[in-house]
Amino acid sequence: MSKKWYNYFVSIDDTTGVAQGDSPDADAPARSASAAQSVAEIARTVAPEPKFTAPIANPGSFEDIYQAAEIPPAPQGYSILKVAEMLQSEHIRSQPAEVKKSSVLVALDAAGVDMKDVIQDAVRRDRALDGYERVQQRALDDLEARKAKENAEIQADLDRMIAEQRARMQKNNDEVTQAKEQFFGWRLKKQQEEKRIADAVGYFVTENPITTGSVASTPEAASKTAKRS
Repeated sequence: MSKKWYNYFVSIDDTTGVAQGDSPDADAPARSASAAQSVAEIARTVAPEPKFTAPIANPGSFEDIYQAAEIPPAPQGYSILKVAEMLQSEHIRSQPAEVKKSSVLVALDAAGVDMKDVIQDAVRRDRALDGYERVQQRALDDLEARKAKENAEIQADLDRMIAEQRARMQKNNDEVTQAKEQFFGWRLKKQQEEKRIADAVGYFVTENPITTGSVASTPEAASKTAKRS
């Protein structure tokens, strides 16, 4: 194995912070900080989130998203996705993490691929996914706002229509109440008029033919009234 890959697959003991087989190393924290700085530098070399100016036909296809983001082909085809497949290979997937890491790095070295290029590919894909998530979130927020506005307008129309119909119902009820008041007032006067007539007729007949009560509104009602009496 090429010596230049040593820093990628050297195994560090979690409890001691010491490389396996080595003596305590006071420079380990410095190397860790240096590695983090290197990753940050790699990330800075990648363009910011892509702009998705056209709809993606199949949002469920990550490959379509990557293509829309115009992610360049990985050197020798060694994208982070291929590396992920390699890590799940039946030959090494059950091996310890250090063995997996060293095996992949050996393969990359043999193919002439720099690990930095793989990390750049990973960052590009991550930013593409994050960018498209924001696009979808904005689309969802816009849809929710539009539909909320539409629902408010529909509710306003319903409220206005209900108010109009209630007003019509109230007007109908008011008309019926007014008609009843007029009718009952007239009927009272009618009964008074009938009594005056009946009183006058009563002087000349033994059986007064004048009715002085209320009349039934229909022949059927009159029949029922007669039966009850």
